[in-house]
Amino acid sequence: MDHVIDKRVFYKKLWTLALPIAFQSLMASAVAAGDAFMLGRIAQSEMTAVSLASQVQFVQNMFIFAVTGAGSILGAQYFGKGDTVTLKKIFNLMIRFTTLISIIFFLSCMFIPEVLMMAFTSEPVLIGIGSDYLRIAGFSYLIMGLSQSYLAMMKVSDHVLASVIISSTAVVGNILLNAVFIFGLFGIPAMNARGAAIATVMARVIELTLCFIVASGKGHIRPNIRIWLSEKGLTKDFLKQLFPLLGGSLLWGVGFTAYTAIIGHMGEDASAANSVVAVVRELICCVCNGIGSAAAIMVGNELGAGDLEKGKAYGLKLKNLSWIIGFASSGVVLAVTPLIANMVKLSDKAGEYLTGMMLITVLYMIGRCVNTITINGVLDGGGDTVFDMYSLAVSMWGIALPLALLGAFAFDWPVLAVFACTCLDEVGKIPWVMIRLRKYKWVKNLTR
Repeated sequence: MDHVIDKRVFYKKLWTLALPIAFQSLMASAVAAGDAFMLGRIAQSEMTAVSLASQVQFVQNMFIFAVTGAGSILGAQYFGKGDTVTLKKIFNLMIRFTTLISIIFFLSCMFIPEVLMMAFTSEPVLIGIGSDYLRIAGFSYLIMGLSQSYLAMMKVSDHVLASVIISSTAVVGNILLNAVFIFGLFGIPAMNARGAAIATVMARVIELTLCFIVASGKGHIRPNIRIWLSEKGLTKDFLKQLFPLLGGSLLWGVGFTAYTAIIGHMGEDASAANSVVAVVRELICCVCNGIGSAAAIMVGNELGAGDLEKGKAYGLKLKNLSWIIGFASSGVVLAVTPLIANMVKLSDKAGEYLTGMMLITVLYMIGRCVNTITINGVLDGGGDTVFDMYSLAVSMWGIALPLALLGAFAFDWPVLAVFACTCLDEVGKIPWVMIRLRKYKWVKNLTR
């Protein structure tokens, strides 16, 4: 017999979690939007170079979010169980992994930024601007893992509002500092792309400082040096979630970065248009990102507390909601297309590409929202992290990416046709996702 959901309790908990996280996602995306539109007012090359250079941070995020994702999955279930001692041990595990990742990316940006840029473009001008950006922005990558570990733990331990205030404050500071250093306000010389990098570093320092201050308060989960080494059983559980998430993150992150590189090698006009579309897409995806994160916490809390039927019912309800969010997001993309086309300074050809890419994105958004909420929310909430990796291996690496590569470099397809290939994976795997959901392999308690 199906579990009857108290809709009032369900929606109250959903929006209490989802709206702050969605706002947090919006604010984070606003930084990329601020960089793009501020630099876009100066020169197309500055905007495009920073957008391409930011793909390095995007790849780093894939590693960090895999680690914090594994911690969040276990953390939500142990929080639902009321086990705060184990939460501290999970926090320690997150910090150890994210710190190592941050150091590796920092060193890469310091010593081989040109090599990193050449992965995304062959244009010497863009490589030069992007390398200067990475040498400065790399300092922000060094501390990012630690701050993201704190924010992830706040979300699963019923302090989601605190995490939103911290990250939003950092984002507002980043945007204001962008304006100061990019345009040269208050007597400071205009620094263009390097100014954007300086603003990013300063914002990350603000974010981490606030994390330390807020987490020192009563009721917050803090890392504990005295229990720095977790028992083998918990470490095994953590790695069991981490490796599939990391595999999925790398498949998605490297694949998505490859999409950017493919479009980037089709010319500066194509790359500029794609850069703008990517920013707009991430801004509109904030709602589904928020609901997806909330779904993982809600489902995980119920499963960790031992109420498997309620967790299952929550999952099915959230799946239905994902379709509504998907169609609504597509409508927003369609509505803002004329506005976006007039907001940035692009060449005529880049403007044509931009409009075409936005129209293709209308269909893409349905798949993106359904998959984000169902896979990254419901399935991951129950620990079914392997499916995401399998689905990406088939839909992205087996279909979409090979078609985009062949279209761009073998068959000389038009830019918009290649861009459409990069959108196939999200739309194509929807039937597979629905089948997996109904197998209910995700309905399980992961706590010891």
